Amino acid sequence: QVQLVESGGGLVQPGGSLRLSCAASRIIFSLYTMAWYRQAPGKERELVATITRGGSTNYADSVKGHFTISRDNAKSTVYLQMNSLKPEDTAVYSCNRAPGTTRWDWGQGTQVTVSS
Repeated sequence: QVQLVESGGGLVQPGGSLRLSCAASRIIFSLYTMAWYRQAPGKERELVATITRGGSTNYADSVKGHFTISRDNAKSTVYLQMNSLKPEDTAVYSCNRAPGTTRWDWGQGTQVTVSS
């Protein structure tokens, strides 16, 4: 069974930065397109960014230019660098396979709160 463990969240002021990590185990990580998702209170989970096996990336319009997704296949880890954070970025962030695929069981996610 695949295990996903997210970390790196926290409380940050508007304009601040955080780097999230998601470590995957029990899979050949390099074979999969990975994605970051987020779910704000009272809202549905939404796609934030994807990264293919080869490193090509795509972003939701709301985060283009201030979030960067990357991966380290040797560590089976996908990252999300978040800069210029806004209150509307507040959510629980989780990683998984990209949309249109059979996703694994979700990890616990990591809470990001942007507030002054």
